[in-house]
Amino acid sequence: MARRSAKGSAFTEVVLEVDNPFCSVCGRRMHVRNHRHRRIYGLDGPLHLICKLVQCANAACPNHTRTFSPERELTLTMPRWLIGWDVFCWLGYRRFAHHWSVAQLRAELLDTYEIPLSADAIEDYLQRYQCMLAARQQDPAVLKKEYQKTRHLMLSIDGLQPEKGHETIYVVRELRQQRVWFAEALLSSATDEIRPLIVRARDWAKAMNRPVRLWMSDKQDAFVKTIAEEFPGKQHRYCGNHFLRDLAKPMLELDSHAKVQMRSKIRGLRAIEREVLKFRAAERAAQDREQERMPAVLVSQTDGMEVVLDYCAAVRGILNDSQGGPLRPPGVRMSEALVEVERSLQRNVRLKKGGTRNRCWNGWRVASTKEEVWYWQRRNEWRRMPKRYAT
Repeated sequence: MARRSAKGSAFTEVVLEVDNPFCSVCGRRMHVRNHRHRRIYGLDGPLHLICKLVQCANAACPNHTRTFSPERELTLTMPRWLIGWDVFCWLGYRRFAHHWSVAQLRAELLDTYEIPLSADAIEDYLQRYQCMLAARQQDPAVLKKEYQKTRHLMLSIDGLQPEKGHETIYVVRELRQQRVWFAEALLSSATDEIRPLIVRARDWAKAMNRPVRLWMSDKQDAFVKTIAEEFPGKQHRYCGNHFLRDLAKPMLELDSHAKVQMRSKIRGLRAIEREVLKFRAAERAAQDREQERMPAVLVSQTDGMEVVLDYCAAVRGILNDSQGGPLRPPGVRMSEALVEVERSLQRNVRLKKGGTRNRCWNGWRVASTKEEVWYWQRRNEWRRMPKRYAT
């Protein structure tokens, strides 16, 4: 983490002293043993903290070997920090509430507040912010206050595994308040590994003095067995998302097979793009030679090549789209999107075959078939109007 101060920064000196200068053991007045100088950055400007460190003068007192710091120092910043609490909260709020990136945070601090922080320093502060926020959310007093108006609890447990072979993060949530209680990474889903999580949830419910109405999970064997032992007589329901996913497995397999067949029919996107890029490069070279011979003449560029590249990019995105769920499988979404692309191509081909219908047709861009139909209906109505209404 960077500890150097920016050149030309005007630091405001703040002298900090202990609140009670008298020793808590012998009652004698303590004397200043040393001074600690710290430079931190705040939203209102950089500060130079001068902390007076005191010590009891009585050699027989136990506090004679101890050094006491001013209490106000911790209200401004934490030990070995380069920023104050205001900058720390500013970073956390904009990162997790507004989803700013580290680069955005760094640029805004430097441009608006003239605070030079490296990307590593900002990431370190954000990690500490997460730890403090998690500790605050798990405070028993805060939880008890949040659940004062909640009559009963509804808990759920689910595992999140990024890849096979890696640790699985098991998350315990409360569904009434939609609050994450805690999470823990485990190497296996054995009963002995899952039991501490269920026991911990039971202890939290007892501490808040709220009954647990039901549990919800994907009905793994370890979940079913442990919840039945630790919460006897409580309902254990199947998660709706997992239920639909398991129920739709045969359909998703057929959907995956349909996606493979659709991909096999759509080939040659890269070949089309290569031809377009080759043609466009040759056209630009010809235009450059033409402009060298006749600089005053402006040669218009063809936009049709860009349209072809846009269509290829759209089709490639459709083929690589794997999003969806049991209620709307990816293959169905892919088929619908390909039909829309086909209709768009047919509209363009129909307009091309029809030729230029009037002098103003090149300036009239039809966005959809409905607008085209509306235009021709209005045009026929205008032609059938009596001549006396014509101006």
